[in-house]
Amino acid sequence: MTLSVFLELVEFKAKTASILPFFIGICYSWYNYQSIHLGYVLLYFAAMLIFNMAVDILDNYNDYHHATEVHDYKEKTNIIGREQLSVKLVFWLMVTMITVSALMGIGLAIVVGWPLFWMGLYCYLVGIFYSSGPRPLSSLPLGEFFSGFTMGFMISLICVYLNAYQVFEWNTATIGSIFLVSLPNTLWIANLMLANNICDLDEDEKNNRYTLVHYLGKPLALRLFAAMNILAFVAIAVSAILAIAPWSMVLTFLVAPFVWKQTKRLMEKQIKRETFICAVRILAVGASVQVITFALGLIL
Repeated sequence: MTLSVFLELVEFKAKTASILPFFIGICYSWYNYQSIHLGYVLLYFAAMLIFNMAVDILDNYNDYHHATEVHDYKEKTNIIGREQLSVKLVFWLMVTMITVSALMGIGLAIVVGWPLFWMGLYCYLVGIFYSSGPRPLSSLPLGEFFSGFTMGFMISLICVYLNAYQVFEWNTATIGSIFLVSLPNTLWIANLMLANNICDLDEDEKNNRYTLVHYLGKPLALRLFAAMNILAFVAIAVSAILAIAPWSMVLTFLVAPFVWKQTKRLMEKQIKRETFICAVRILAVGASVQVITFALGLIL
């Protein structure tokens, strides 16, 4: 297996979805607690990244096995079949990465407290059953919720907890504040899944995958995509007004025209190879600018 094939197998280009919520957690921790445990968060970052890559291998592995014979997805689209990879090698690579990341997480939980264990367990269960089992989460009208909530919110929450575990309070105000600041990422990650399902509707139905788009229909799904982009900016404004994030984060509104342009492109044409990239760009640009403007407020 070459490096380029490995990077495609683990969908390395899509790691923005997990890295940027991590940095939002870092910024929130410093702004609200003035506390960063660098060693712990670096270990968490490594475990998170390894597990995220393992989940993407699992997605490709399950898609390969679940593909029907109605079309040539298994042989020409899925990377395992297209690159003629050893299924056994892919399986053991995935198991090894999941095991290593889990041991790292358990080690951290022993040090900082068992709330980390339970949060991590939830993330692992979602990651594994996202594409596994007789009815994977990704094949149900729940995929957008679980992908957005788990990667957008839980990654940030765990990061904040690691940095402030000595004084962290489990109450509605604390959880609500972290949720609000992480909501743009949560919505943009959910929109990534939604855009993918919009573009793949016909192929998904051939593979007996009945996603949210199947039930809503494309027109309503596209309106939902636009509404979640708008709500992301509302959350940014409210976070600044409530002083749980610096006012500099409002500068994220400067990318609103770009987000609207990409949204319009997807609404006009839903072709995977041409317009799915619009959702990727919105996540990459929107979330990156949110992190930069949040960090700017910490510096100033």
